[in-house]
Amino acid sequence: MKEYTTEFIRNIALVSHSSAGKTMLAEALLHFSGATTRLGHIEDGTTVGDFEEEEIRRRISLSTAVIPVEYKNYKINLLDTPGYTDFVGEVISALRVADSAILLVDAVSGAEVGTEIAMGYCDTFHLPRLLVINKMNRENANFHKALESVQAISENRLIPVQLPWGEKADFKGVLDLLSMKAYAGVGDKAQDIPAEFADEVETARMALIEAAAEGEDALLEKYLESGELTAEEILRGLKQVVLSGAYVPVFVAAGAAQIGIAPLLDAMISLMPSPKEREIVAQGKDGEEKLTASDNAPLAAYVWKTTADPFVGKITYFRVYSGTVGSDSRVWNQVKSTEERFGTVSVLRGKEQLSVKVVHAGDIASVPKLSTTSTTDTFCEKGHPLTLPVPQYPHSLFSVAVTPKTQADSAKLSPTLTRLCEEDMTYSWRQEATTNQTILQGMGDQHIDVAVRKAEGKFQTSLHIEIPKVPYQETIAKQGQAQYRHKKQTGGSGQFGEVFLRVEPYTEGDYELTWDVFGGAISSSYQPAIDKGVRSVMKEGVVAGYPVLNVHVSVYDGKEHPVDSKPVAFEIAGREAFKLAFKDAGPVLREPIMNVRIVVPEANMGDVLGDMNTRRARVQGMDNEKGRSIVTAQVPLAEMQRYTTDLRSITGGRGVFTMDFSHYEVVPAHIAADVMAARQKELQASKEE
Repeated sequence: MKEYTTEFIRNIALVSHSSAGKTMLAEALLHFSGATTRLGHIEDGTTVGDFEEEEIRRRISLSTAVIPVEYKNYKINLLDTPGYTDFVGEVISALRVADSAILLVDAVSGAEVGTEIAMGYCDTFHLPRLLVINKMNRENANFHKALESVQAISENRLIPVQLPWGEKADFKGVLDLLSMKAYAGVGDKAQDIPAEFADEVETARMALIEAAAEGEDALLEKYLESGELTAEEILRGLKQVVLSGAYVPVFVAAGAAQIGIAPLLDAMISLMPSPKEREIVAQGKDGEEKLTASDNAPLAAYVWKTTADPFVGKITYFRVYSGTVGSDSRVWNQVKSTEERFGTVSVLRGKEQLSVKVVHAGDIASVPKLSTTSTTDTFCEKGHPLTLPVPQYPHSLFSVAVTPKTQADSAKLSPTLTRLCEEDMTYSWRQEATTNQTILQGMGDQHIDVAVRKAEGKFQTSLHIEIPKVPYQETIAKQGQAQYRHKKQTGGSGQFGEVFLRVEPYTEGDYELTWDVFGGAISSSYQPAIDKGVRSVMKEGVVAGYPVLNVHVSVYDGKEHPVDSKPVAFEIAGREAFKLAFKDAGPVLREPIMNVRIVVPEANMGDVLGDMNTRRARVQGMDNEKGRSIVTAQVPLAEMQRYTTDLRSITGGRGVFTMDFSHYEVVPAHIAADVMAARQKELQASKEE
């Protein structure tokens, strides 16, 4: 691939709801520009964008593919993102390095949940965008209905730049309001607009000219005076209103049928900003520093994605914001404070690696086998340290407990999970000490399923998953006491120790032991042994096998034997006495209570509240914001384990929620009894094994 300098580069993210046709549109653009000799198909698994085994199997995009399209001496880096909600982390990473976005909408379905989410993130990153009403050749396709559905959820005004030439099976091509020409098929040959569309085209063109006139004062003056603007002036004004975000231009296409391709490519070049037209701010040595997208500026490159390839190893995707970088160069990783040595720098087209000598400012490229670099790191010059901003990723709330299937998998578990989390910033994992489980968190069941399959396919680590155990705690409600004598004779020296102890609730901390033995009934040298015995029980639990907390233990009496008493005897006596005293002190189970904030469309408010009541929730408040309802509540974690999936089904995917830990609370007696019974059954089963 030839080299492209900054002004000839466009970085455009393709975003939409799942199945709006992003991958096939990219495929059509590649085929039209001559990069591929035949059009790939999702059903056959032959598209450039969906090349991973799992993507071909599921027939959906699971990660962002970089698809550079060369057209009229420009390079358009298309970032084909997944549309399924679980993979929103990939969308955020792609939008972070894009300069603009193309939002696709299915002409039959109109605006959907994914459309709304994608628009929200485009707003977050302040990205200019085009709207493409795609699949215009489908049965029941309706341009105006689809357009209205998007306008209903968009704060930006939508302005058609093209109208469809026919609809459904009669969709022939596009009627272009800029050139006032009709383009059939791929759209590389202009012809006159058919007479039956003249009135509709004229009305739409007037609206377009009015929108373009808002882009510049001089254009507005001219328009008010003469009522007309030239095609060049319309384009110039339109670009200004698109860059400012005041308007979103609307195009029509049928990607898989290769209709409307050339005019769309022309629009990407003429209306979408080059890297030079976007402002970049980095954190420098002395505060914020504005960067210019120039080859002569100091190096600043952002790592937006890393993947593991079974054959090549780790591949690091980066975007150069200023300066240049080439093969066999050394760069400074500012986040890790280490130098990285680059091997061959490549431009990726799907999985195909096209090696390049130099990556210019504004371009996107990749490099294999870096040792310490991970996603969100910044490359710069050591003498000119810079850190580029990192986007905020949503907190993953769908948890599973993962266990290795074999002993060999056990050794690979930790590195595999770490590498999965490096590839996708919305995965996270941790060890839950209370339940002794390894917890993997993702955005939903599909997201986790992909992680498990990836672990097996890419990292040869087989995992078993289950719903995580709730980290309950045990404590006491009142004072209790007990004694225990440990006596063992085995011929020769035996074991003897007797301990009297009292337990009571303790609010100042997790645990305290006081030595209240009077008159030397037992030597204080046995205190550490008794303490050790008590602590071992607190770790394992007494009534349900969960950790014991908030208990004060007082050792107030006991007996010892001049020959047979040993620390081990008092450790056992302390342990058993504590168990008996604990059972005497009104043992209770406590469960984690979470602060939950749920945001749903107003229409779903009643269903969500009804569902919350079945989850033992205490609703704290209700609010309204931008036509959406917000519910805040405190809910036991045990009731929220699969809420991600449940909320999606209640709200048709439009509801979102956040959840964080609040406090522990006593479990109601009837529920505690079930938890204890289930735990005893589990412990019994593990003994029998």
